Amino acid sequence: MKNNLRLLLLAAAPGLLLASAGVARAQTAPATPAELGAPGIGTLPLSLKEAIDYAIKSKSTLQATRLAEQTAKAKVGEIRSAGLPQVNVAANVADNFKLQKSLVNFGALGGGASATTLTPGDIAAAQNGQTVNLGTVTLPTEPVPPQAFAFGLQWAGNTSASVSQLLFDGAYLIGLKAAKVYEELAQKQTQQAEIDVVEQVSKAYYSTLVARERLSLLARNVQRLDTLLYQTSETFKAGFAEKLDVQRLQVQRNNLVVEQQKASRLTELSVALLKFQMGVPQSQTVQLTDSLSNALVDAGTLRRSLGGADFNTGGGANGLGDLPVAPAPITPNSDAQRSQDQQTALSGARTGQLAAAFNYNNRIEFSTLETQQALAGLDLANRRAGAYPRLLATAAYGFSGSGQTAGDLFAFRGPNSRTGNGFSNQNWFGFGNVGLSLQIPVFDGFRRKYLVQQSRIQQQTIEKGFETLRQSIDLQDAQSRTSLINALDVLDNQRANLGLAEEVARVSLIKFQEGVGSNLEVISAETSLRETQTNYYAALYDVLVAKVDRDKATGVLYRKANN
Repeated sequence: MKNNLRLLLLAAAPGLLLASAGVARAQTAPATPAELGAPGIGTLPLSLKEAIDYAIKSKSTLQATRLAEQTAKAKVGEIRSAGLPQVNVAANVADNFKLQKSLVNFGALGGGASATTLTPGDIAAAQNGQTVNLGTVTLPTEPVPPQAFAFGLQWAGNTSASVSQLLFDGAYLIGLKAAKVYEELAQKQTQQAEIDVVEQVSKAYYSTLVARERLSLLARNVQRLDTLLYQTSETFKAGFAEKLDVQRLQVQRNNLVVEQQKASRLTELSVALLKFQMGVPQSQTVQLTDSLSNALVDAGTLRRSLGGADFNTGGGANGLGDLPVAPAPITPNSDAQRSQDQQTALSGARTGQLAAAFNYNNRIEFSTLETQQALAGLDLANRRAGAYPRLLATAAYGFSGSGQTAGDLFAFRGPNSRTGNGFSNQNWFGFGNVGLSLQIPVFDGFRRKYLVQQSRIQQQTIEKGFETLRQSIDLQDAQSRTSLINALDVLDNQRANLGLAEEVARVSLIKFQEGVGSNLEVISAETSLRETQTNYYAALYDVLVAKVDRDKATGVLYRKANN
């Protein structure tokens, strides 16, 4: 039992990695894995919430983690079973084809001047396991030496039932305390895996949304360029445009069609990645019901929540600032200001209020490490408990029998059995006992001493891990905050550039149609527009991914997914 408890406690050693959502909704609920394989299931509509719910229920890695959680519960049951009565039933049959012999001094059995009558025939019969009736006679001048005799019969059997009940064991009491903590650890490991799945599905879903939106935009660009190519071709036929203008537009259209085909394949790949992250078969058709407009958040509110809303820095709550102005004169920083700047940098640019509000327990890794610490303490107590005595109550009852042949053994003759001449003929006899078993460890060569030292070192290692984990969480918090703010600023810039590029393309086209602009100017404007569109959607995806990373860093990703 102590070995089992030891295995349980060691399961919480350092190096651990990372609740199903299941919220009802008014729309169509996502199909289950069994339903996907059923006939009649066509396109599977998925919002982000539905995609996350489906992945949490059906992702194979999560199912494996939940099986590990069930294994942990079964292990706890194994530990608890040591405190219940232990009942055993045993039975055995032996063929003593060569009986063990012992020397017996028959000459001393009679005492005084008498002895037992013993002839060579009697000795031979006894050695062969036969019954010999002995009589008392006067001792001969030379007494008979000790003779070898076989006790017992060739066939022997035994059957018994025993029960034991643990009355006191320090390791078992500690095991009961560790049971609940061990289950919590398994549950937190499952929750860590669920958080990872939420992150993966969210990023894959956003990637598919962005790819789908960009593909739609490319289709509109091709349509617009086709219109321009047609108009230019007609103008060329009328003699008001050069053939070179048509050819330039044709080259531009060919490049745009190739880009559209590449974007289409990348969109299919994004959908395949989303299916993989959800655990959906690749053969299943899915339809994303969310849009980018629903996925985006208010940048100003988000910046204020990050503690980085400063209009004068160009990255304020309202986005980019006004046009640059002359910089203010640089004045030397005071010592107090430099110290404040250092603290701000170390805290990831968090204000004092936000830094104080950060709760490390929101991170599952921190909570898991706390559980590890609790189990390490129980491991130490378990090893110390090895010095305590162990008390058990025992009881046994059974029957043993013997016979000259197998048939004689299995005749099962009880105490009322008699031979023809009235002698007892019983061959099976009952036995029973009750008692207490006390085990007191006295000296084990200092083994327990060194085991306790190892547990203490393990506990200290976990305590050091808290500081490392805090620093790691602080760094992730700072990185996610900075990445999100930067991504928002880039998105604002790309959104502004997109508006400018669209306006430039519109004006260039009007000038070309009115005959005051060149075809080359239109092509250059269209190229710049597509490049700006690509940059805008890349910035848009970066914001969505940075938001997911930010939610994970602050420990609210799983909670938001459930909401």
